[in-house]
Amino acid sequence: MIKYNLLCKKCELSFDSWFASSKEFDKLKKKKLINCHGCGSIKVEKNLMAPKLISKNFRLKNENKDLIKYQKIKKTINEYQKFIKNNFDFVGKNFAHEARLIHYNNKKKNKGIYGTASKKDLKELREEGIDAQMVPWFENKDN
Repeated sequence: MIKYNLLCKKCELSFDSWFASSKEFDKLKKKKLINCHGCGSIKVEKNLMAPKLISKNFRLKNENKDLIKYQKIKKTINEYQKFIKNNFDFVGKNFAHEARLIHYNNKKKNKGIYGTASKKDLKELREEGIDAQMVPWFENKDN
């Protein structure tokens, strides 16, 4: 695919259009199938375009932005994890079972629970009316 900036010689409208290839553009132009969507004229030519080049500095700047964004997200997740560890009881792989015990037996807990559950387990818990959320989690040496 190639994108050309086109210029109508009649009304001077400038617009972009995509073509399968430069040969395809030439073929359609020769058959008079390219027209201005403003005035309908077939007097449409390729307009002067500058190629879009990405410099190494531009890439590095974007990579740095991405790294900063990643670090902010990681910090936020790390804060959530600390809060959860300090305020909830860890039940490991028994999360779905423990959540059902609390829900159906009206078992009073001073703290909420957290642990491991599959997507299927979480879906089933929600279908049963049990509030359960998935939180992104990663092991961190600093926690």
